[in-house]
Amino acid sequence: MEHRHRSFMTTSGIKNLKFNPRHHQQATKDGLYTSLFFSEKRILAFCMAFRAINSFLVQTYFNPDEHWQSLEVAHRIVFGYGHLTWEWERGIRSYFHPLMFALLYKVMAFLGLDTPWFMMKAPRLLQSLISSVGDLYLYKLSRLIFGDRVAQFALLNWFMFFCITRTLSNSIETVLTIMGLYYWNLFLGFSTNALSSSRKKALFLAALACAIRPTSAVIWLYVGSLDLLRMPQKLKFLFHEVLPIGIFVIVINCLLDWWMYGSLTFVAMNFLKFNLFSSGGDYYGTHVWHWYLSQGFQ
Repeated sequence: MEHRHRSFMTTSGIKNLKFNPRHHQQATKDGLYTSLFFSEKRILAFCMAFRAINSFLVQTYFNPDEHWQSLEVAHRIVFGYGHLTWEWERGIRSYFHPLMFALLYKVMAFLGLDTPWFMMKAPRLLQSLISSVGDLYLYKLSRLIFGDRVAQFALLNWFMFFCITRTLSNSIETVLTIMGLYYWNLFLGFSTNALSSSRKKALFLAALACAIRPTSAVIWLYVGSLDLLRMPQKLKFLFHEVLPIGIFVIVINCLLDWWMYGSLTFVAMNFLKFNLFSSGGDYYGTHVWHWYLSQGFQ
């Protein structure tokens, strides 16, 4: 199923995401990425309201994974019944994402709100809340790179309106990727110790995105490799930042999956084995070997 849809934040155009000092100076003139009329709190409040309405307006069926890979799994965890698709039998899906909705269902059951209407609407509203944070960071990223004029139109994307409030793992992957790209570009603009903090945030968000959807590594390997070539202390960056953060997220993710599967399960390895080494994913469509290099990155 991995070939049917990818992160909404594609690699197309990512190579052009570069820090612009002129726009950075403009953005920090009246405080870090705030202005008199467009404060972060106001933007976030607007995005929350916008995405909440968005979640109610989008009532169509788009992809089976928005149910079978998240809500159905969460329902089974909390209420003890529900269908698990073959991916969960093969151990190629992580429980990291469904557990978020399982926690929501548990709270709803405790409060006596586990009625059909609330069970249908609450997950979308939770996703809309998460998506609104992604909208804020998309605004900040756009402003950082392109300036105010472009940033003010960051919400006007019809496909994001159509998909971002759906309970797909792609939705939260997109939010984490946008946030990670913001902090990654932010650290490129500093030459002080603030650079290290911003870079670590970006790496942590990237690791979370890869834990939820391993295919997110395609984006981050590309972005990271380009900037690694320009770093003066490459080994220090790899061994003091990349590896510790990556190992921490992998361990937490493996412990969660061990707990939920009932046995030690390495989802990322099973995912690679099925989609790459055994060609199981070919059933859902394939590209030529050079597709990402010749077309995907263009």
